[in-house]
Amino acid sequence: MRLEIGDKVAVLDDVFKGKVIKINGDSISVETSDGMIFNFSKSELVKIEKEQRELSKFSDINNDFLKEKMASNKPKKSFFQKEKSEVIIEVDLHINQLVKSVKGLDNYDMLNLQLDTAKRKVEFAISKRISKIVFIHGVGEGVLKSELHYLLNKYPVKYYDASYKKYGLGATEVHILQNPN
Repeated sequence: MRLEIGDKVAVLDDVFKGKVIKINGDSISVETSDGMIFNFSKSELVKIEKEQRELSKFSDINNDFLKEKMASNKPKKSFFQKEKSEVIIEVDLHINQLVKSVKGLDNYDMLNLQLDTAKRKVEFAISKRISKIVFIHGVGEGVLKSELHYLLNKYPVKYYDASYKKYGLGATEVHILQNPN
């Protein structure tokens, strides 16, 4: 590498950059952007052809190894197929979401109203071939949850606790088993 006065250089193994101002055999004087002058051996410097910001995303790089690396970074085919966008029904079974007022309703009426809503939603999902329903029932004393699980046992479904991260402890996810016909 041949350096001349005025060339921009960077120091290997250090963070200095600057301009060559004097060459005396193997000793080269470099002036940094803040006016400091340092002496380096020729073997410690590398010439900067273009500033990094001037390079447009690897377009000026003619390194075969880098080109090979960039060609091998193409997305690989996955062995897993993404499911088509599936419809998930979320049903909030809290009584205040189902009726405007609970005035005149006792616990038995409220529970029956919640279970009737759940039954209608499960039958709707089965008829429309929707694969998932999430019932939000809350934590409470667990009466609604146990009655809901009892109801779900009558249908061709699997159920389990829904995502704790998304729903907390008070939700059940129902996966409806569909016939391929």
